[in-house]
Amino acid sequence: MTQHPTTGAASRPDLLEKITGRAVFASDISVPGMTHGRILRSAAPHARIARLDCAAAGALDGVVTVLTGEDLPTLAQDHWGLFLNDRPVIAAGKVRYVGEPMALVVAETPEIAEAALDLIDVDYEHLPYVDNAIAAIAPEAPLLHDVHETIADFYFKGEAKPVAGSNIFQRFQVSTGDVDTAESAAAHVFEQTYTFPGVSHFAMEPHCVVAAFEGDHLTVWSGAQSPTAVQKVLSRVFGLALSNVRIIVPLVGGGFGGKASVKIEPLVAAAAHKAGRPVRVALSLEESMLTCRRLGAAITLRTSVDGSGKIIAKRAKILLDGGAYADTGPAVAAKSAHRVIGPYGIANLEIEAQAVYTNTVPGAAFRSIGGPQAVWATESQMDEIGEAMGIDPVDLRRRNLLPRGGEILSTLRPLDADMAEMMEHADRAMADLGGGPAAGIAIAATDPGIMPIGGALVRVLVDGSIVVLSNSVDIGQGVRAVLREVAAKTLNQDPGSIRVANPDTAAAPFDWGTGASRSTVIMGLAVEDAARDAGDQILALATSVFDGAPNDIQLVPGGVAHGDEILSFQELYHKAFGIDSGEVVGRAMITPARSGSDFTKSPLFWETAVGACDVEVNEETGELVVSRYVGVADIGRAINRTGAEGQEEGAAVQGMGHALFERLDYVDGQPVNATPVTYRVPAADDVPRHAHTVLIENGDGPGPMGAKGMGEGGILPVAPAIANALAHRYGVRIRDLPLTPERIWRALRKRGDDAA
Repeated sequence: MTQHPTTGAASRPDLLEKITGRAVFASDISVPGMTHGRILRSAAPHARIARLDCAAAGALDGVVTVLTGEDLPTLAQDHWGLFLNDRPVIAAGKVRYVGEPMALVVAETPEIAEAALDLIDVDYEHLPYVDNAIAAIAPEAPLLHDVHETIADFYFKGEAKPVAGSNIFQRFQVSTGDVDTAESAAAHVFEQTYTFPGVSHFAMEPHCVVAAFEGDHLTVWSGAQSPTAVQKVLSRVFGLALSNVRIIVPLVGGGFGGKASVKIEPLVAAAAHKAGRPVRVALSLEESMLTCRRLGAAITLRTSVDGSGKIIAKRAKILLDGGAYADTGPAVAAKSAHRVIGPYGIANLEIEAQAVYTNTVPGAAFRSIGGPQAVWATESQMDEIGEAMGIDPVDLRRRNLLPRGGEILSTLRPLDADMAEMMEHADRAMADLGGGPAAGIAIAATDPGIMPIGGALVRVLVDGSIVVLSNSVDIGQGVRAVLREVAAKTLNQDPGSIRVANPDTAAAPFDWGTGASRSTVIMGLAVEDAARDAGDQILALATSVFDGAPNDIQLVPGGVAHGDEILSFQELYHKAFGIDSGEVVGRAMITPARSGSDFTKSPLFWETAVGACDVEVNEETGELVVSRYVGVADIGRAINRTGAEGQEEGAAVQGMGHALFERLDYVDGQPVNATPVTYRVPAADDVPRHAHTVLIENGDGPGPMGAKGMGEGGILPVAPAIANALAHRYGVRIRDLPLTPERIWRALRKRGDDAA
């Protein structure tokens, strides 16, 4: 590993605002005439709405209006979606999961709106339901959608492949080589099934949206990760030009994908449209948990191995629980099919990933879509294969690892990391923590689903202050600090003179949004190019003022220098423009055809991770504690080291939640633990006592300063590493997450019974 100086532990631009309580989030937005909305949600998992009587609610003093499915005909488009236009703005005639919005009361105060909900009478005509993916694909399973809705004409047109007459809304397949022949020649064939439950994003800030119409202009304030996606969907729903829809994103208190694409914005905007006044809807954490979740999965792997432990073929059947609406489920299925391969050279592959509708909370994007589910299965089975063949699990991985430049699939860019070296770093770091070698290890290489398009503006103002404009959203991962550092380095300015503005579709150029580990690479390059454009313009102005050659003039903090002569930006603009005013605006738009970049093949980079750990189990209670944990990530370059380490550490802790506690449970179609009291997430005392993060920096990424995207990969190896450590230390193998004390206790009892 080559060590390089980085731009260091730069403080976040919003740090002071947050610690002093002055930070403005969507829930802090207030506009003149604003009303408040509360949502009546379905109590039935699947039903026709026989009666929805809102008369008493509408007559309550202080109620402005009540939005229901009867209002959908007033909209230009009453359904929306990213891959499939399968989701109504509000339930109309039918509900498909407990928690689906049926009515939205708009009132002068939140309290009045809440009281009005109790006055709404609902009668259901209950329908058969399916609350898990296995039931959803049974031959006689009830269909959630009578017909598959039209393919969404969005960013992802044509990528969803629904199966008519079924609940399957995506079927994605990968096939290479000849699996049958390889399997027949194998020395060993291993087949196991692993399950991963649906889990909640559980962001600190629940969803909140404020929507306001002024004539045919719509403005929305939302903690959205994808402001331009929201803009496009709302333009379709209301039949407005994109230029008439403005999305403003204040600070965001966590997203993890739960605020990606579009969530409650169409619903709130429709209420504002009907009310004729601005409407604010702030969800509770319980309501956010009923808005979206990670897709659960059941994955069956059939892996063929020769006598030396070399994998010669793999079959994978991936079944994903997509909930009531497709959302980003089609992409989750596609990515899971890629990520289940692992960073291994396997010539013969037959993989099928299906995402299906169920009468549960809709699945959505969540940190490394499809990755945790796939890696859980692949890396658990790798240890099982090693144990069965008497091969050390680390050695088994080394025998099958692809080298840097190796191809996981011929359709994908070659691997850009040395994962054998990463495993060595994990070994050394575990030794440094004390306690001997790792008991469990897991590795992963994922292909981020980056959309290589995004623009930025960099404004250099007359007083020397600089504003960066982009629609890249800081959801807590620190992208504002990164963009500020990139602009500062490119323009040779003090980072303190640079402000990264909040995303605003009326002010900043198009960007696909925050997700898929893309912001540092794509928006970082856009800001770098825009800053370079601004710098070139400034140097051109200075050349005319100094009457010198451009290469004799330099940007310096606060201005330009020609030899010993320094002009502030104000002095330069005065001399160049003839007035003490003006500005220079740098512009850039990253596209797949960007000069000097190969953005036409996916992925732009690989996000690679190694996790190693040790565990301690109380055999009387089954309680498991992760005593040591090491995460290793190849990130190209750490533009902000403190932020990069924090992202990897946060991902690891979130992965521990997935491994040990988290599961959104359903009983008879009802979610039974969708509250912050009953849903367990990691607390401070769950963080391992001894932990370390290793960042490998070779400067070989496509982003600014050689950076790669990061922040998602760290979650991937955690669960299988813990399960592998449990199996190695205590002799019990569990294939179903989470690894709860009860499951561990029962496995330990069974081990004892079997031994007897």
